[in-house]
Amino acid sequence: MDMNELYPIGDVARRTGLSVSAVRYYADAGVVTPAASTPAGHRLYDVSAIARLELVRTLRELDAGLDEIRRVLAGEATLRELAATHLALLTRQEARLRSRRAVLSTILRQDSTAEQVTLMHKLAGMSDDERDRLIDEFWTEISTGWEPPAQMLKWWRAAHPKLPDHPTTAQLEAWIELAELVRDPGIRQAVRRELHEVCTTGAGPLMTSSPMLGSMEAATPIGQAAMDAARDQVPPDSPQGREIADRWMGWLTGVFATPDSPGMPDTLEFRLQTADHMMEGAEWDRTPPDPPGLLDRYLALVTTVNGGEPERFPFEWLAEALRASALPAR
Repeated sequence: MDMNELYPIGDVARRTGLSVSAVRYYADAGVVTPAASTPAGHRLYDVSAIARLELVRTLRELDAGLDEIRRVLAGEATLRELAATHLALLTRQEARLRSRRAVLSTILRQDSTAEQVTLMHKLAGMSDDERDRLIDEFWTEISTGWEPPAQMLKWWRAAHPKLPDHPTTAQLEAWIELAELVRDPGIRQAVRRELHEVCTTGAGPLMTSSPMLGSMEAATPIGQAAMDAARDQVPPDSPQGREIADRWMGWLTGVFATPDSPGMPDTLEFRLQTADHMMEGAEWDRTPPDPPGLLDRYLALVTTVNGGEPERFPFEWLAEALRASALPAR
């Protein structure tokens, strides 16, 4: 293309992919004016005008308005500023579309009523503060009228949903279900009864006592080390595997220790018995209750909202490590 040549409007339309009427429209609107005209009044465009028209076409396809385009072409705004403005707009549009998709998917799955649709739309559009307030109100009611162990309540509240800035449809669907669950007075009372029974009947008082909860918390870093090792495919009979098994047994034998009793002795038989119990735990973990308890469902939904998968305890890996630690090192 000759930098000094002038091109008629038909050639300009072919080069830019615009229609002749569009090229005329942009000229009449003062967006890209022709460089000259023939004696007969036909418009002529130079290379610079053609380049500007190509930019106009691109920006229009990105939904930029004529006023914005004029400002860019006049040097009053940069392409970067225009892109930032439109990216923010698209981000908001995407968020709205994901929210609508989540609501529509839930309607199809639940065969919802008109009132439920209105509620779901409201739940999907909640702010972070509104979501936090709803969850806090849930746990406040769950713990009203009795005194759950402070550490247990801390753990329950720690499982808190945090919807990301750009959630997926699955995360929004999980939040809608979770919000409906925690708003339901009947479910609140059922969870309250479930947790009250767990903490106050059978072995509950012992298992939720301060010393026992302190012991459980002490096991957390050991359990995390086992999960890390299993995830990294560390051989259970490796020195690292044996070290984790030793730490686990050191914790376990001291769980029931008192000033008058040193606790359970760490014997070969006890290690093997503990390994067997780990395999029983693995079987239990593979067969969760059906249907799941309300607290289990709450925790599963929180995990989905937060965009993660629950990390399962490596019962089988730890069982192998315990058995290997009961044998002489090779």
